Order: sequence, then C-alpha cells, then structure tokens
Amino acid sequence: MVLFLIGIGILVIGGWAYGSYVEKVFGPDDRETPAVALADGVDYVEMPAWKNMLIELLNIAGTGPVLGPIQGILFGPIAFITIPLGCVLAGSLHDYFVGMISMRNGGAQIPNLINKYLGGGVQKFYNVIITILLLLTGVVFVYTPGDLIVRDIMGLDVSSSAVWVVYGIIFLYYLAATLFPIDAIIGRIYPIFGAFLIVSAVGIFIGIIASGGAGLHAFTEGAKFGLFDAHPTGQIFIPAFFITVACGIMSGFHGSQATLISRTVGNEKEGKQTFYYMMLVEGFIAMCWAGGGMALYNLLAQTQGAEAFAIGATPMVGIISRHFMGNIGGLLAIIGVIVLPITSGDTAFRAMRLIFAETFKIDQADPKKRIGLSLVIFVPALLILFFAKTNAGGFNLLWRYFGFTNQFVAVFALAFITVYLKVNGRNYWISFIPGIFYTFIVMSFIAHAPIGLNIEVLLGLQVEGGPQVYTVSYIIGVVCAALYYFFVMKIADSRKEIILAEDAK
Repeated sequence: MVLFLIGIGILVIGGWAYGSYVEKVFGPDDRETPAVALADGVDYVEMPAWKNMLIELLNIAGTGPVLGPIQGILFGPIAFITIPLGCVLAGSLHDYFVGMISMRNGGAQIPNLINKYLGGGVQKFYNVIITILLLLTGVVFVYTPGDLIVRDIMGLDVSSSAVWVVYGIIFLYYLAATLFPIDAIIGRIYPIFGAFLIVSAVGIFIGIIASGGAGLHAFTEGAKFGLFDAHPTGQIFIPAFFITVACGIMSGFHGSQATLISRTVGNEKEGKQTFYYMMLVEGFIAMCWAGGGMALYNLLAQTQGAEAFAIGATPMVGIISRHFMGNIGGLLAIIGVIVLPITSGDTAFRAMRLIFAETFKIDQADPKKRIGLSLVIFVPALLILFFAKTNAGGFNLLWRYFGFTNQFVAVFALAFITVYLKVNGRNYWISFIPGIFYTFIVMSFIAHAPIGLNIEVLLGLQVEGGPQVYTVSYIIGVVCAALYYFFVMKIADSRKEIILAEDAK
C-alpha cells in the first residue's frame, strides 16, 4: 500500500514539477496555431481546451493502461514505482513534445516530422512501422472491446456468431469517426465516454483505498524487491515489463494522436494540460488497474494457488471491477474499459488516413477521396482481425507484436524530439536518455523473443520453455543503444542548417 501511494505521489507531485520544466524547455508562446491559421472544418478545427484534453485522453488511453498493468503487476510491487517514474520522465514528455513540435510545423503528422528532423531515408522505414502499428492498434481495439461486450455485457460465448455482429458495429462506428469532421462525432460523444472512463478508474482507486490496500504485497512470502525477480511465467523484468505495460508508461501510438490534437488546440500554452497532463492521467489509470490486479491475483491465489496467475488480463477486468465496485459499479467499470479501446481505435484509423493523405498528397476535403482512402485502410484490418480470431493463440501473437511495435515507434519520436531540441539549443538530454534506454529495451526484447530473433534458443544458451537467458540479447541491446546515440548526434549536426533554414521561411 505504501509503494502504491508513493507511486501516486510521484505522478501528482513529480508530474507537476517535471511538466513545468518540460514546458519551460519548449517555450510555448502566443503565436497563431494551425487550428486557427489552417482551419478547414474537417481536421483543423479549433476546440475548447477542456474538450481537447478529454479527446486526447480518450485517444491515447486504449486497453494498454488496463490490460498491460494487470499483466505487468505480476512482476511484483516494483511496478508501483516504475509505472509513474516512466510516465513522468518518458511517456508524458514524449506526448508533449510530439504535440507541440507538430503544432510548430503546421499540425504535421509524424512521418513528415521524421522527414524534416531525421531525413527521408528514416521516414521511409518509419512509414512501414507506423502503418503496421496503427493497423495492429485498430484491430486490437476492435477485438478487445468486442469480446468484453459479448462476454461481460451480453453474457454470451466470445466464440459465438454474435461477436462478429459486435465487431461489425464497432467497425461501422470507426468508419464514421474516420470520415466525418473531428468535431462532428468525436467531439460530441467523447464527453459521454469520458464519464464512464472516470467512473471506472476512480471506482477502482476508491476500492483499493477503502480496503486498506488488502492484497497489495509481494505474491510469494519472502519475495525479493528487485528489478530481476522472476515473473510467475519466468519472464525477466528488463525488458519484458516495459513491453508488457507499454501504454501505461510510454506509447509510440500516442504520437499519432497528439498530432491529431495539434490541429485543434487554439493556444500553445494549453499544451502542457492537453498533452503532458493527460498522459499523467493515463498513468493514474494504469496504477489503479495494477493495484486492482495485484490485490485480486493474491486473493485468487489463496484458493487456486499458482493457477490464479494464469488467468488472462481480459477476464481479470471483470473480476477486478465487480470485486471493488459490486455488480452495478462493476458493470460501469467494464463499460469504461470498453470505452477506452473504442476511443483509441477510431482515431487510430483516422490518424492512418491523415498520414496516408499527407504522404501521398490526397486532398481530404473531397468526401469521395476520404471514403476511398478509408476503405483501403479497413480491408487489411478486417483480414488481420479474422486471422487473430480464427487461430489458436492469434490474439496473444497480435498483442505481443503490438507491444513491441508500440515502443519501437516511440524511439523514432524521441529521436526527432532530441534533434529538434539540440538544433534549437535546448536541453536535449531529457528526451535523449529515454530514447537510449528504450532502444536498449526494444532491441534486447526482439532479439530474445520467439516473435523476433529468439537468439538465445538459436545459440543453444536457452532451452525452449526453460529459464530465461538474456546474455546475448542484452549485448545486442547495448550495442543498438550506442548506435542510436551516435546516429542521433550525427543527424542533429548534419541537418542543423537545413532545419533552421526551413524554420526561417
């Protein structure tokens, strides 16, 4: 309980202090924003600060800050410290600078920012990665709310035909949200969705406090409080924890959402509350579900033993909700969790449409071109969903690739943020250090994981299903982090004159 409250304190006090410093480093002013200068009634639409904050929060808070922390808490109580620290020092910083740099560049989407600050070669590679991420995000955020609706609201089997009807309805909503002006659908219904979101997170938090933190302790008697303690399934804290929790700490997907909102903010000085603080709120959501997960896994372990830890994160959502909030409150909490992915999935497809339109210069003021581009996006999404639903272990495979790609994309954003800050004579280490760290995380993870190189198994250092060994993967991670350092420094020096000349126009 003490660590849980310390973590909340880090989010609130640390987030306020560091957020003020981050804002000072950027230096927002009263210049005209893209929402005003480029108003088009579709994507560039000035909206009130409170609405931008709410939409940004709902855009970035998918199932990641719920399912991720529920799985991540199995690493033990250290999650209560690493989630808020990562959120303050990396995740919120990432979201703030992406949104603000986009605003300074006419509301440009990330591929164009990558092109400007890192070069065309990097942009081409990035375009492939971000397309994969947004497709996976959209599919994950159809799959998880669809299954929750069918199982926990309708009380039906998720393998029944009813689930495809629900998927279809969600897809139709996504299509509408992708096509229509941002204030026509998203701007109108998000306040309603936001109420469910707040009820679910605050309800779990109150339940934890009211119970006196019952169950918030290490999972096994005498468990050590250390970074490298074993996960019940044998995973190692570094790097698996940071890939598992993902959105609750930092998410590359958030960058695509911050650039959407950069086109609706009326004053740069609203940036801290819109981007930085909303990621802190997501961190709070992650902490609440992590606390609920720890308490309920411990409670179930008393009767089920080690088998309790095998319960998946999605079923745990309903168990946690009803335990802390009762049947009615639990239902509201489940609805809140359903809302999270739906309000991220719609803007994932919208962001993909804007990225494609910007890359291939397709006029989005023309409804026919918007519809045509949207259909191109939704067809592969449907195919991926069909694969994930009809194959054993399909969703688990989908989630693992989603988690890795999500963090990998964030590394690119941290790189161009670093270049921006260095070129403009600001403190670039605040983004450079998280970028170096996450390069190590994602590269050591993909080197070790079966979905990647599976290097230790291939070299005979680890037996399939045996204890996790990361010896070679850690070395690969360190080498890649060093290369990242030298690459970003070289890019910043070589592109400085080009960037400053473009800014002077």
